[in-house]
Amino acid sequence: MRAFVVVEEEGGLSAAARRLHLSQSALSQIVQSLERQLGVQLLSRSHSGTTPTAAGEMLVRRARAILAEHDQAVADVMALGDNGSTVAGCIRVGVPLELPLDVLPSALAELRALHPATQVDVRHASSARQLAAVESGDLDLALVRYRPAGDRFDALLVVREPIGVLLDAERALALAEPSGVPLERLAGMGWLGFPRSDAPPWYDEVSTILSTHGFGHRAASGSAGDPPVNAEVKFAAVRAGRSFSLAPPGWSANLPESIQWHPIQGNPIVRRTWAVWPADSRQRDLAALVAAFHLPAGPRDPART
Repeated sequence: MRAFVVVEEEGGLSAAARRLHLSQSALSQIVQSLERQLGVQLLSRSHSGTTPTAAGEMLVRRARAILAEHDQAVADVMALGDNGSTVAGCIRVGVPLELPLDVLPSALAELRALHPATQVDVRHASSARQLAAVESGDLDLALVRYRPAGDRFDALLVVREPIGVLLDAERALALAEPSGVPLERLAGMGWLGFPRSDAPPWYDEVSTILSTHGFGHRAASGSAGDPPVNAEVKFAAVRAGRSFSLAPPGWSANLPESIQWHPIQGNPIVRRTWAVWPADSRQRDLAALVAAFHLPAGPRDPART
């Protein structure tokens, strides 16, 4: 309802999305979900913007009163906190390296619209450490590179990224074709990877794909106790010309001149990121955050079933 009121006040989805710090598609989905829930059309849409229907005008009037009462109730309850304690909820979220920049902020914006008092504590950790923290109760939500087995967790696929390759510019000139780099052409090079302990199923998936394209057994660089393979480490290894690193499309921007990103022909390696939380969780604000993740449209992914 809060989002719908902003749409009515701004006279269109585009302006409302900017005010709410949401994508226009995400805001449109929120409004459409509200219309489905109520069983009525709330907005009339045209090239010049949106106008509320009769039902929409009624909802805006009632919603303003409801939201004002809600916000006052939250403020009154929070004012009762003493001894430095806080009544507002807190969601502890784990994130991996290289999470696409728009994934978490857009979801948090929707969470703020629905639960303005909820605080979010974001922590960086490997997938394995995140899942251990969720199981121990130290995290409420993990964003990880593989879906855990068993019935202790619920999971939702939130990101699917076709993985490309970082190469020295001179090596890329010899290996790349207009449609990308054939994976088998990299077989004579070393793969600068990540410790298997970070995300064992994801590591095994990548290793299997590489082995089917002519790669011998090569352990990824580093061990469980080593620091993360960050951008500086990747660039230094790739510049030497004897190694390559796998990376998502976002790495193609702002690379050093001596390094290039290219897709891999056929997109044989696809990295998935899952939102994972305890199966017995009953947190309403956590449920709202999970619902705010929108998987980009694309071919059906059998891993999601």
